[in-house]
Amino acid sequence: MVTSSSDRSRRFVEVPGNPAPQGAEIVWFEGSEGRRLRACIAPALAPTKVRGTVIVCPGRTEFIEKYFEVGRELQQMGFALVILDWPGQGLSDRLLPDSKKGHIDRFETFMTALAKGLEALESRLPRPYVSLAHSMGGAIALAAIAKGLVKVEAAAFCAPMWGLKSPFLGMRYLVWAMRATGRSGDYAMQPGPPERFETNIVTHDKRRWDLQRALIDAHPDLELGPITWGWLGASLDIFSTFSKPKTLATVTVPVFVASAGDEKLIDNAAHARIAARLKDCEHITVEGAMHEILMETDDRRAEFWAGFQRLLKRAGI
Repeated sequence: MVTSSSDRSRRFVEVPGNPAPQGAEIVWFEGSEGRRLRACIAPALAPTKVRGTVIVCPGRTEFIEKYFEVGRELQQMGFALVILDWPGQGLSDRLLPDSKKGHIDRFETFMTALAKGLEALESRLPRPYVSLAHSMGGAIALAAIAKGLVKVEAAAFCAPMWGLKSPFLGMRYLVWAMRATGRSGDYAMQPGPPERFETNIVTHDKRRWDLQRALIDAHPDLELGPITWGWLGASLDIFSTFSKPKTLATVTVPVFVASAGDEKLIDNAAHARIAARLKDCEHITVEGAMHEILMETDDRRAEFWAGFQRLLKRAGI
């Protein structure tokens, strides 16, 4: 169900040099437990030659406006698009009184948001559907596709979060203990000093790195801090489902997976394991790229887009 909203809530967060895709608008819909969730939809540029809709699934800490450049590029390819603010981040309703905590109870909450958003907006999103998911969005999209909650004709994954670089072997036990003692909403790591470009681990491109900071400065409610024990436990739970042979057997659409060669956040080995078990999958590594491949330098981004075009060709889109 699409919900009504105020004039202010229909506005994008605007900063110089980051125009919205042509014809884009904010829509609100209802998620689990009555949460108000935010999405952006934008039409294809040539209504008589629409290739379909790309469903953009951002990563943790990310939000709609960060993907405006990606949205404009997708429109140039002939697609309509939808971009989501996940429950607990962006300007969608947060899940805890401390809105800066990066929290989720279980990944089903994300997956339900994705399914409900597409259902609410279905009449405005032309088929076929192609999912384009980054990092945490990659775990959400893969699980939703595998469970049949979302029907797509092709799926692209940019440095998907299908595993984490675990600092110690006892992590799962510690997470269990924290959740069992009612501490799911506590930080798993305490907030630190603001990150600087010189020490960042997500991109070599300063202009694109600066964009997220400029957007947060323009609207501080976009900011999201470190993860909670609940988020970490939910992530480990979803990773476990991917290790079950039957889970991925239902994913029969063409898939493209791009790993970052200079990855420091998620486990690239999980990409190779999962890609090998998918029926129709191309897996590449973008050498020299850090985690946010779509926010990287132009040459590294071009490698991802070339693979995306190969995916569309395999899918006949």
